Amino acid sequence: MPSKRILLIVGGGIAAYKACELIRLMARSGHEVTCVLTAGGAQFVTAMTLAALSGNRVHTSLWDAGEEAEIGHIQLSRAADLVVVCPASADLLAKMAAGICDDLATTLLLATDKRVLAVPAMNVRMWQHAATRRNVARLDGDGVIVMPPDEGPMACGEFGPGRLPEPAQILARIEELWASDHDAAREDRPLAGRHLLVTAGPTYERIDPVRYLANRSSGKQGFAIAAAAAAAGARVTLVAGPVGLTTPPGIERIDVESADEMARAVDGALPADCAVMVAAVADWRLAETSGRKLKKDDGPPPTLDLAENPDILADLAGRADRPRLVIGFAAETHDVLDHAIAKRARKNADWIVANDVSGDVMGGEVNAVHLVRAKGVESWPPMPKSEVARRLVDAIARELADG
Repeated sequence: MPSKRILLIVGGGIAAYKACELIRLMARSGHEVTCVLTAGGAQFVTAMTLAALSGNRVHTSLWDAGEEAEIGHIQLSRAADLVVVCPASADLLAKMAAGICDDLATTLLLATDKRVLAVPAMNVRMWQHAATRRNVARLDGDGVIVMPPDEGPMACGEFGPGRLPEPAQILARIEELWASDHDAAREDRPLAGRHLLVTAGPTYERIDPVRYLANRSSGKQGFAIAAAAAAAGARVTLVAGPVGLTTPPGIERIDVESADEMARAVDGALPADCAVMVAAVADWRLAETSGRKLKKDDGPPPTLDLAENPDILADLAGRADRPRLVIGFAAETHDVLDHAIAKRARKNADWIVANDVSGDVMGGEVNAVHLVRAKGVESWPPMPKSEVARRLVDAIARELADG
C-alpha cells in the first residue's frame, strides 16, 4: 500500500488511549500521521505522547497566532489524503452533523475537501439514542464514512455496541478505502463481463425455535472477496449466511440461514465463470427439529440425532455445468496443508484457500493463507483480509484470462 498522509483527530473519551496504538500501526505501515488533539481528548492522552509516536507536531488550538496568520486550519484540512476522527464522541459526531465549528477539530472538518472516516466510541445508550442515530444518518448522507463500533463490555460497566474497534481493525478499514480507490481508478477491469459467485459467513441449523448449531465465521473474508471482485469489474452474486455485515456496493446479495438454503441459492445463481466458496457451511443438521422450545424440566438432556448436510462445494464442482474455476476454503486447526491438499482432491475443486483458525482469525481482520493449486502451494504472509481478497481476485482474473 503506498504511503499516505493521515490527519488524525483525537476526540474525548477513555477510548482515546487506543489512538496511540493506531498512530504506531499507521506509522509502521509507512503512513505520515499528523494529530489534532481536542480539549476532551487531552483529558486522556497528552500532546507530547502523540507527538512522540507520530514524529510530528500536535495541533491543539484554533487560536495559534503563528499558524493562523497563514490560515493554518485550511492548510491542515487540505494537506492530508484522509481525515480520521478517532475516537469520535457523541458530542463530536453531533457537531460534525450540524456543521458546528467552535474549535480547531470541527473547523478543519468543515473546511476539508478530503474524505473523512469517523470511528465512534461511547456508552451503549448514547450510541443507541435517537439523536445519535440521526446524526450518523446525516453524516452518512453527507459522505462521511462512519465505522460501526464494536460490541462488548464498556469502561462504565455496561455491555453492548459502542466500544472503539481495535486499532488493527481501524487500520484495515483505512487501507480498504485506499484499495477501493485504487481499484476504481484502474483503467483495466480484468473481470469485466465475468460472473463470480461468492458464499460467505456461517450457516445456522435449527434445533428448536430459539436454538441452533452454528460456528464462529464472521463472513468478513467472503465479503472482502466479493467487494474486490466487484471492483475488478465482475458481476458478483454474494450468498451470505446470517451475518451483520454491510453489502459492498454493486453486489447482488442473497441472504440465507441453513445449509439447505445456501445450496438452493448457489444452484439458482448459476451459471457463473468462477465460484469462491468461502462460507463455513455446517457439516450436520438435526435429523428432526423441535417445534417448541426444549425445556430442562422435560426430562434428561435430549439426544440430538444429526444428519449430514449437502456438500455444496463437491456438488458444485461435480456438475456438468460447473463454473470454469471452483475455489473452496479450508479452515483447519492442525496439519493445515495436508488437509487442504486432500480436500482439493476429494472435492474436485480447482483451488483451495487454506488457513489456520486455531487462533483469532475467525472474526478478526487479518488472515494468513495458503493457495493450493495443481501446480503447487503458494503461502501468503499475514495481511488484512482485504489484501488477501485483492490477491486472490488478481489470481482469478489471470486464470480466467488464460483459459
